[in-house]
Amino acid sequence: MSETISKAEHFCFTDRELSWLEFNLRVLREAGSESVPLAERVKFLSIYLSNLDEFFMVRVGTLIHRAKYEPDSTDEKTGWTPDTQIKKILSVVKKQQSKAEDIYRKLTKDLAGAGVDILDFNKISKVDESMAKKFFSEIKPLLSPAVTPLSQPLPFLQNGQPYVALLLEKCDKSFIATVSLSRIPKIFSYEVNGRTKIFSSPEFVAHFAAQLFKKYDIKEIGVIKVTRNADVYFNDAFAEDDYRIGMEKLLRKRKREQPVRLTFFGKPSSKLTDAFAEKLRVSGKYVFSTTLPSLPNFGSVIAKKPGFSFSDRKPFRNVLLEKGQLFKYLEKNDLLLSFPYQSINPFIDLIYEAADDPEVTSVKITLYRLAAPSKLAAALCYAADRGKDVLCLLELRARFDEQNNIDYSEMLESAGCRVIYGLPEMKVHSKVCLITRSTQKGTKYITQIGTGNYNEVTSEQYTDLSLITSEHEIGTDTESFFEDLEAGSAPAPREHLITAPHGFKPWLMNMLDGQIAKGAEGRVTIKVNSMNDIDVMNKLIDCSKAGVKAELFIRGICCLRPGISGFTDNITVKSVVGRHLEHSRIYLFGSGNDAKVFIGSGDLLRRNTTWRVEAFAEVKAPQIKKQIFEILDTFRSDNEKGSLMLPDGKYSRTEEPGTASQDAQYEYFSMQTIGADASKKRRGFLSRLFGRK
Repeated sequence: MSETISKAEHFCFTDRELSWLEFNLRVLREAGSESVPLAERVKFLSIYLSNLDEFFMVRVGTLIHRAKYEPDSTDEKTGWTPDTQIKKILSVVKKQQSKAEDIYRKLTKDLAGAGVDILDFNKISKVDESMAKKFFSEIKPLLSPAVTPLSQPLPFLQNGQPYVALLLEKCDKSFIATVSLSRIPKIFSYEVNGRTKIFSSPEFVAHFAAQLFKKYDIKEIGVIKVTRNADVYFNDAFAEDDYRIGMEKLLRKRKREQPVRLTFFGKPSSKLTDAFAEKLRVSGKYVFSTTLPSLPNFGSVIAKKPGFSFSDRKPFRNVLLEKGQLFKYLEKNDLLLSFPYQSINPFIDLIYEAADDPEVTSVKITLYRLAAPSKLAAALCYAADRGKDVLCLLELRARFDEQNNIDYSEMLESAGCRVIYGLPEMKVHSKVCLITRSTQKGTKYITQIGTGNYNEVTSEQYTDLSLITSEHEIGTDTESFFEDLEAGSAPAPREHLITAPHGFKPWLMNMLDGQIAKGAEGRVTIKVNSMNDIDVMNKLIDCSKAGVKAELFIRGICCLRPGISGFTDNITVKSVVGRHLEHSRIYLFGSGNDAKVFIGSGDLLRRNTTWRVEAFAEVKAPQIKKQIFEILDTFRSDNEKGSLMLPDGKYSRTEEPGTASQDAQYEYFSMQTIGADASKKRRGFLSRLFGRK
């Protein structure tokens, strides 16, 4: 047992994986909430199941590896071995599956009541059977059936893709078979008598599978899906002469990793499950059977039906400045963009303005995930074409975005950008951009520090903050930050740009000690996605013991239990799961106008504090601090989508009438307008040009 853990003992902490499963359960609850529109409930169910797939691929895959090679290792927070963790995970997953199946049954009933039928091929009407048969005749040539003697291995089954699975006999010999569905639509739908009929391809093809195997006696038909381990050590790619080539090799390897879960949809016999589990070499404890749909993402089919989706909510273009005015504004003012309530386009406009400004010498940026296509990538290419020194640090190890980033690295290089990659020993997860200008008054900087990725698609789905400032001290620290990265080393600690792995954690401990010194007058407010760093959690326990009130707004994993007498009495933990994915990271120390406020890219997971490059900056402008206070106030008052963590690690949700925090922020940021006069000038110009009144 470590010295740090002895301070609080295991009862103050909960397991990382079980805490994540609690988060995913909160996502699932949205699928069962009648206050959520029907198509959105389907979407939440799909997200829950997709999250679970990734959890098995990454977290369970890692634990299986650890159980094999380090079976006696223990978790520092709970003292559990990998096998114990796996056992508890599988128990919770099975309980949650039962709840998910209940929610899905209720959801299908609610959909039917609203005129949408999810076809059950075990209870299909003659009319629907006839329509389905017509669809099958059209897609039959696109199917890929494969019959395998029991003595031979199965054809390769792709990760996460459903297949029709069969047991066959012919001339007293047994076979197993699969049908690949990769070339046909995932979801089918049609309208009849004012009702929408929906069915998914796996169950649909399984229903008509006898037409594909007329020479065989079919003993059983089912639908299966394989979830493969994604625990590939990407740092091995640095051993290659060409890092991109090394990454591509590892991506090919990941596609063929050993399965960590085998799922059967429906009610298969033990003969069917045993046959495929044996062929795929999957232990029985990782074999699941469920009545959930194999393809739950049919919400898009009904999304346009009136009342089936959230009301349309486009980001506000609040920064109404003419081209060329952004630099002038930023010379005197800091700017905060709050996504998805405000548009990311002003930041992209800033890159274009930098490209056209003769005083700008360089644009440097760290890139982790980009949209496809990416407006920002196009702006960076334009800046390079205009003769600017454009440096892009592109992290190729952003999980499941690796190939997208490889493609962008090639495109950016072709356009004339300088491209470098993450450090061999750690990912670069920071969200930092630096624009450097050489003026008659000397070097000037515009620095952007963000909590989320430069991705135009997710900027309309995730809540994130983007601070843009011309403060010279942050600019000089950021210039040194990029110099360190170009030299292949983790950034050294600096005063104005706080960075992990070397500077952030000592800085955080010092800030928390400052509040401990205030005793009952101390205040800490932290909003992050996840927390499991044992040193940080022990320091928060010290805060609580000293009387400091600590408010933690943590969407996902939280391994510290609040409300434990003598240890965490003064700590509260609240999670908000709603329409948008909560993603912003805010650190606030103190209270009132004297409070110190910081934003940045990192959570309080051990990986963020110790093994990644992260960046944080202080928010100093009074009007921007006020905006962040307003954000935090909406979380405090959210009784609709907020859940409070209990001392046992579970969560309680009140669902009282009120305003959800995300709705309140949408209203608040809709009124935050900059450059309205410029907008009036634009309208005046158009009126003169086109004769408008």
